[in-house]
This record gives sequence, C-alpha cells and structure tokens, in this order.
Amino acid sequence: MNTQVLHVIARMNVGGTARYVSELVKEIPNSKLATGFVQGFEIEDPSLGRLEIVRIPHLGREISPIKDFRAWLELRRVIRQLKPAIVHTHTFKAGLIGRTIPGDHVRIHTFHGHLFDDRSFSAIQKRIIERVEKFLAGRTDLIISVGEKVGEEIRGKGIGLNRHWISIAPGVKQLPQIEKFQARRNLGLTQNGILIGWMARMAEVKNPFLFLEIASKLQKISFVMAGGGDLLEEVKAIAPENVSVIGWADAATFWSAVDFAVSTSNNEGMPISLIEAQMAGLPVVATNVGSTTEVIENGITGYVTANDLGQLLPVIRKLLLDRKLINSLGKNAKKRSTSEFRITKMINAHKSAYLGSLK
Repeated sequence: MNTQVLHVIARMNVGGTARYVSELVKEIPNSKLATGFVQGFEIEDPSLGRLEIVRIPHLGREISPIKDFRAWLELRRVIRQLKPAIVHTHTFKAGLIGRTIPGDHVRIHTFHGHLFDDRSFSAIQKRIIERVEKFLAGRTDLIISVGEKVGEEIRGKGIGLNRHWISIAPGVKQLPQIEKFQARRNLGLTQNGILIGWMARMAEVKNPFLFLEIASKLQKISFVMAGGGDLLEEVKAIAPENVSVIGWADAATFWSAVDFAVSTSNNEGMPISLIEAQMAGLPVVATNVGSTTEVIENGITGYVTANDLGQLLPVIRKLLLDRKLINSLGKNAKKRSTSEFRITKMINAHKSAYLGSLK
C-alpha cells in the first residue's frame, strides 16, 4: 500500500488507545505518527519507542487555547511538509485540531470511546463537546468507532448522522504467560488464595473507588490495582488492607498473577486491557459501558453488569465460590478473544477503509 497516512493523537499515554494506534503505524506501510507529550502523572506508552514519529511540541491533553492554537500551526506545518493523502485523527483533542486544518487530504477520525459519560465533565462541557463533534463530523470523510455500541451511542447524540461510519475492533497481541507463583513474586503480591485484579488509568472515568468499595465488602479476599494517574495517591491513601496498589505494572506479569479481572469504568470504548486479560485465560467482570459487551460474552467469558456495587458484588461472589466456573469462563475467554481480536483483522480492515476513502 503506497498511500501515506499521517496518524494524529494528542499524546501516547500508557493504555489501549496508544497500543491500537501504534499497531496501525507499525503495520501499515508508509505511515507516520504526529503526537504531543504526556502531562501530569501520565507516562508514555513503551510502544512509542518503536515508531517513526513527528513531535507536535504544544499538543497535549490539557485544554489551553494558546497552546492548542500553536499546536494547530505546528500540525499544519507538518501536513504541508509531508503532504499525506490521509490524515487520520484519534480521540477528541487531536480530532478537533487535525480536522480543522485545510488541505485536499482525506480526513478520517476514530472514536476510541466518547466523553459523554465522563463524570469529570459538567453538563455544559458535554453540550459543548457534542456541538463541536457535530461540526467536525461535517468535515470528516470517514468516521470509525472501535465498537458497534460506541458508534451507536455517538450517533444517538446526532453526531455524523449523514457521514460514512464503520466499526473496527482493536487487534491485540497475546501476552506471554508467566507461572503464577513467579508473577506474584515479581509484583510483591501474596502467594495464597484467589487474587482479583484491576488495571486501568487512575482517573475518574475508570472509577477506581468502586473497586475499593467492592474490596471493602470482601475483606478476606486479596485485590490488586495496577495503573497510574491523577488519583493514584488518593487511591493508595484510602485503599483497605486487602488491596495492593502497585502503580504501573507489566501487563503480562499482572494478568499472569491474578485469577480474574474486574473493570469498574464509567466510560469505555472497547477496552484492550480486558481483551489482554481474556487472552491470558481470565474471566472478566465489567460494567456495561461503551462496547464492553462486544468484548465480554455475558455468562460465557465473564459477566457484564450495571455500574453499581449491588450488581457487581453478587457476580464476584459467585466466582469466588466456584473455581471450576473461573476456569471454564477463562478457557472460553481465551478461545474467543484470540479469534475475534487478531491484529491482522484490524490492519486489513483499516487498509480496506483507506483505499475505499481515496476512491
């Protein structure tokens, strides 16, 4: 494929979106990545070191009219120099800056989730985001969502109703398996009994406090939380004694150490960390947000419940009482995830979308 594709994302912080984008840049020939810098407590995803990138110095997560305008000028300069046939933006900030730059290139944007369920935004902020996204959709040749449900929810806000939409699920590499005893030892965790794991960015949208509530109701069970972010120190300070808060951790080691995964997010796209957990042979209990139901087959590979302590606890207790059920769901999860979320499937879908958008 000779088409030059410039991917644009505000920052490549540790997480599923960074890994999704890095695979596209790495696997599709003649692709480049334009990105800014992580800010605050964030750290950059290790995948960034293997990519050909162009830095946009003033681009980042923080909303700053002056810095954002400078980032717009910097990205415009890059686009004029590289003259890509396609500019593919990812997430809100990059989509706002990238899709307003003039040029005869094709504009593609991917929603890796949406901000409308993010409780850190006020109602007014959410309305502003909706209006901005409606405007930007009119300037977009192709809109991609990482899951069917995410796309339906965004269109339900009146965004991109007259535009061409497709859904492309993430492609995920199966992580190496580590013997459980060694994995727990590497992470400094207890060797005895069932261990329940939570891995995500420590942010309001991931709702780590709900996981702490669950742990407080199950004092005899061991829990572990991995991830960094703005709320890390607060989570450490209030975590009950049966919860180990370890910060960022190697995903392969983490999922090898635990017996099943729990996700308490208020908002998700199609969470890659949960796909990785399933590929490691773990069942997942998750809140029903975004395209989580497309990742977890309820009752077959795990459980999807309402975002509520009263709904999550009975399902978790059910697993704790039945080791055979954990093993059965985990086996199903591994089989389904390795089939549905192949990297080649994701890459081929993007190649097809790019070629189709240029006709």
